[in-house]
Amino acid sequence: MRIIIAGDGKVGATLTRKLSAEGCDLTLIDSNPKVLEASLERYDVMAIQGNCALMSVLNKAEIKKTDLLIAATGADEINLLSCMTAHKMNDRLHTIARIRNPEYSEQIYNMSGEFGLSLAVNPEKQTAIEIERLLKYPGFLQRDTFAKGKVEIVELEIDGKSVLKDVSLNELYGIIKCKILVCAVRRNGVVVAPDGNFILREGDRIYVTAPSTNMSILLKNLGIITHKIKNVILCGGGRVSYYLAKKLEGTGVSVKIIEQDPDRARNLAEMLPETTIINGDASRRTMLESQGIENCDALITLTGMDELNIIISLYAKSSGVPKVITKVAHTEKSNIQDSLQIGSVVCPKELCCNTIVRYVRALEAQTGAAISVHSIVDGQVEALEFLADEHTKNCGMALRDVKVRKNVLIVCITHKGKTVIPDGESKFEVGDTVIVVATGDAVIHKLNDIFD
Repeated sequence: MRIIIAGDGKVGATLTRKLSAEGCDLTLIDSNPKVLEASLERYDVMAIQGNCALMSVLNKAEIKKTDLLIAATGADEINLLSCMTAHKMNDRLHTIARIRNPEYSEQIYNMSGEFGLSLAVNPEKQTAIEIERLLKYPGFLQRDTFAKGKVEIVELEIDGKSVLKDVSLNELYGIIKCKILVCAVRRNGVVVAPDGNFILREGDRIYVTAPSTNMSILLKNLGIITHKIKNVILCGGGRVSYYLAKKLEGTGVSVKIIEQDPDRARNLAEMLPETTIINGDASRRTMLESQGIENCDALITLTGMDELNIIISLYAKSSGVPKVITKVAHTEKSNIQDSLQIGSVVCPKELCCNTIVRYVRALEAQTGAAISVHSIVDGQVEALEFLADEHTKNCGMALRDVKVRKNVLIVCITHKGKTVIPDGESKFEVGDTVIVVATGDAVIHKLNDIFD
């Protein structure tokens, strides 16, 4: 597939890395030659310096031979104009634009046809949605939902008090009293695909697959107390804070935003009438104490600096805040972040890129393509949801007789509304939902790709 990525910033660079691994034919457009040089050194791509909204530049990038344009510059207007212009030059072209301004949201939705847009992505809005989901189950570090809410993959940390510490996976059922599957473990930054003899240790982060109906049983038997989030402090008043506060308004949750810039604080106060806006520095201990950090149920760090977010989150954890969520722009330092007590970690760039990669895969494999794709373990593992159809191999065969590729695991099957964690006797039929986890370099486009 021929793809143009317009804008080689954080999102563009991440997309280049992900889509290069998918084997896509990539052309990059950016006005900064140094940025393009760095990408040319790392990847087998074409690079064109210039303005991606100009017809001359798009012609140079061979837009008429291109299947997909991804406009991810720092300016919404340029992204829109680039997609509009490109679509006029090639009416078969698929286009994706990154649009971040909240004021454009409704207009984009209503006028996507006029703009020539196939898909609009908003990293900050996606992050707010992800944080809201994490607040509903504060005992989990990460939570991904599949099969229309029937299946979940959640991330848990084994601490010194956990009942799972020094327990082998074969012994889990006797403790948890419900059927689950540990599909991946991250230990000291290294991802492991465990077998039944694997013993969990303090500090491990485990990724558990289970039917959604078993989640409350899982939490109860692990001794994880769940309580409804009622008081939330947001540190930083950027776009993520705006979208999140907007979603929480009217839900019975009391929200405070601490924003250092007085003009931004005033604007937020006008846009969010049900949210308390505090003009102050969230990195100051006295400010957090004066705003009741000791009584809040969740603190979410959403400033524009990773280091500041991490420091505030560390303080919140040490102050006993039950749920801490940290926004980071860079996941390259995940090994360091794992060693710090900063709670759940969300990355807008990764959430946005995962949505785009899912769209690309659906274009490449119209039949049997993944319904949903989630990156877990900081992108080192993928969880994919498929619908078995008449083209799917091995339907009706017991899994013990099915040869599956190395580093691929079938973790859940939903048959006629009933969800099961599979064993060797399990089988899937046409119409079933099949959830697969792939680690290492395994790239899965269609369900048939998992078979050896």
